[in-house]
Amino acid sequence: MKQRRQFAKAVRRKARKGFRGYPVGTVALYGPDDRHATKLTVGIIADDSDEVVDLRRWHSDAGDLRQDPEIEKEVIEFIRGHSVKSVVMADRIIGCPHEEGIDYPDGEVCSECSFWIGRDRWTGDVIH
Repeated sequence: MKQRRQFAKAVRRKARKGFRGYPVGTVALYGPDDRHATKLTVGIIADDSDEVVDLRRWHSDAGDLRQDPEIEKEVIEFIRGHSVKSVVMADRIIGCPHEEGIDYPDGEVCSECSFWIGRDRWTGDVIH
């Protein structure tokens, strides 16, 4: 749990500073439920065009990747490598780590992550 807080501290510290200019780094956590992050993505937006110019994904089958100091280091190096001035991230895991159209057919729901079926990804509330 301590390492999880360290990751949050390292990345969220930059996010708390608010918009400080471009480039912007977007950080998103995904998991089979709202407690275990098995996928993390960081997108880099270079200017106000809103186009992601670089995207990196990290995956973990072994557990919560927020507890992995190597991944934390790689994320921070990726952000620094793009001279990111601002970071935007949600304060929670925001959905299933599987991608529609890639891991399961378009228009269907992920059969591996039943937790997210009928759930608002931004609040975690059940919507049905």
